Amino acid sequence: MLPVILTVAGSDPSGGAGIQADLSTIAALGGYGTSAVAAITVQNSQEFRCARPVEPDLVRDQIDAIFKDMPVAAVKTGMLVDADVIVAVARVLGAAGPVRIVVDPVMAATTGGASMDDDGVAAIRQHLMPLATLMTPNVPEAERLTGCKVRTVEDGIRASRMLLGLGARAVLLKGGHLAASPGTDVLVTGETEEVLPGVWQDQPHSHGTGCVLSAAIATYLGLGDDLGPAVRRGRTFLARALAHGRAPGGGPGSVNPLFRLVDEEGSKEP
Repeated sequence: MLPVILTVAGSDPSGGAGIQADLSTIAALGGYGTSAVAAITVQNSQEFRCARPVEPDLVRDQIDAIFKDMPVAAVKTGMLVDADVIVAVARVLGAAGPVRIVVDPVMAATTGGASMDDDGVAAIRQHLMPLATLMTPNVPEAERLTGCKVRTVEDGIRASRMLLGLGARAVLLKGGHLAASPGTDVLVTGETEEVLPGVWQDQPHSHGTGCVLSAAIATYLGLGDDLGPAVRRGRTFLARALAHGRAPGGGPGSVNPLFRLVDEEGSKEP
């Protein structure tokens, strides 16, 4: 039976990120993707126009409906937009019982747009972080959550430790914004600190990287991997999806989680 993976995130009509990228990733890795739409965005490859939260009760009821019908193996959260939605999501997930949860604390879209306000950031800290099996902040998100500057790998470890102190069980701090060590991530748990070097790709088609990574890790957790292997396999999957980036619109393109099905020339991969 395919493991059921639930993504709670925003809809990206351009298809490169958000729920659309999550479901492609989950399917590509052998999971059964389900979703709860928490936000509606208006964006394409060239501009981000706006994001609107879905009514909190409706987000809650979508999640509740899935849990009451299916054996959810893992959950991934992405763009939740504001404090009311974050609180609603946290309450229903907390009441659902033990499940592995990957929290990607999205605070702004890659293509631009207004950042999450301070109430939303506080709600992540207070309500969502204590439920997280793993948090996957990028550098700007880690800085907002901790109030500390992150410039080096050592800063990343220190910030991750602070996030553990706020309730997360593990943190994968994504180092794409580390000027000195681009692509180097840090995985910190209560017992270990691991620096994960990356092969930096000067790749313009990078829309959806955070969504694909967190969805891949959640899927591997749902398939039964322990945290460390799930993170490493998720990073490898993302690297290959980045290498197969695509640009169907007039602006920078997105990563391609379906690279295993068809390569850039349209032929089947072995």
